[in-house]
Amino acid sequence: MKGNVRKSMLLLLTFAIAFAITACGAGNNTKEENAGSSNQGNNAGNTTADGKTKLRIYAQYSDEDTKAPFDYAVAELKKEMPNVELELDIQAQDDGQKLKTYAATGNMPDIFNAGLDLINTFKKSDNILVLDDYVNSLGYKDKMQPSAMNTLTHEDGHTYAFPYAGNELVLLYYNKELFEKNGVKVPTTYDEFMDAVKKFKAAGVTPMSIFAKEKWPCVALYDMFVTRSNPAGITALDQGKAKASDNEFKTAAQKVEELVKAGLLPKGATNMNYDQAAALFHEGKAAMFINGQWEIEAATKALGDKAGFMYYPANSAAEVDATKLAFSGGGGPGGYAVSPSTKDKDLAAKVAAFISLKTAEFKYTNRGNPMVATKVDLPVVKKFPPMMEQLAKDIPNITSTSAFAWGLANAKVKAAIEDASQNLLTGSYTADDFVADVDAVAGN
Repeated sequence: MKGNVRKSMLLLLTFAIAFAITACGAGNNTKEENAGSSNQGNNAGNTTADGKTKLRIYAQYSDEDTKAPFDYAVAELKKEMPNVELELDIQAQDDGQKLKTYAATGNMPDIFNAGLDLINTFKKSDNILVLDDYVNSLGYKDKMQPSAMNTLTHEDGHTYAFPYAGNELVLLYYNKELFEKNGVKVPTTYDEFMDAVKKFKAAGVTPMSIFAKEKWPCVALYDMFVTRSNPAGITALDQGKAKASDNEFKTAAQKVEELVKAGLLPKGATNMNYDQAAALFHEGKAAMFINGQWEIEAATKALGDKAGFMYYPANSAAEVDATKLAFSGGGGPGGYAVSPSTKDKDLAAKVAAFISLKTAEFKYTNRGNPMVATKVDLPVVKKFPPMMEQLAKDIPNITSTSAFAWGLANAKVKAAIEDASQNLLTGSYTADDFVADVDAVAGN
């Protein structure tokens, strides 16, 4: 009897152990499957419980300027494509390192925000989808501002991201009241500009303020004069298509040298930071100021309708109309891109294009920002400041843009132009020095 009980107990124990092992194995399989599902959730085409397709999007979402446009675009997407659900992966401010890690580990989001640097990197590793066919099928090119086509097409002729941000521009700001009080004509040519500098200098007013401790504004001043003769400006040097000794580039350096000697800038300009230089202009102590279009808000707040911007002075009166809308500054390809590993490329591309269009739409209508890549036909909610209104009218007609110093691709050329442009503002460095130093690396 005891033997039968022992056998029965042994048999029951064996079954229990076997069941536990099976259950344990099943539990491990479930964890692996769940992990697999989680990873799959990082790719397109996953269907949620309510039948929607989930797409993971890597986008900026850190402050009001980035959250509000994204939220608006997502809300509009729900109306247009209710079958799509976006899973937001917040973009890190790390020069693309997190996204590069995703690419290296095969964990790319379906849609991601990418600038030129990431586009060039992911082109080489096949981690970005060529969007040419979608540009055509979605009619995206027709939606672009003609002056912003450089933000859509890479120099290799292909599109890798749907842009929403337009070109940023270098503006030559001026204090209308100071010009009027001192009887100075707003210049349209170089000779008139030189005359204005001399009159302000004689009146004890700083002709122009510039935060030349940073090098890019120094390059921008030089580039403004280059673009009067060569719209490509400093990009021609960057790409090896021109030399600093070419006539239009050498002449621009000579003009900057002449203006500095005539007293264009405040003493110690190359040691002035933004706050110091902006204070001179905002407080009515400098007649002119160089900065990007982002200065409009601060200048308007400080000076109200006294602040304006003028077009860069042309070489001659005969060239004013032909060159007035050739700007220094610019941009490059960028916007929302698509991963080649996404399960539904057509859907991901369609959503990326839609989010880009709606992001631009919100910035234009609700942020008082006309610097967008695509056309917007909706009424403006937040009124543009007068200078932005002027820019909004000019943008569709801009004939060309060049580049900001930080957008130059050739590191050696960039460094040479930055150093030489800054040195040119010291008054102890000549145009010939500029030409020699830049030609040592550019055009070779």
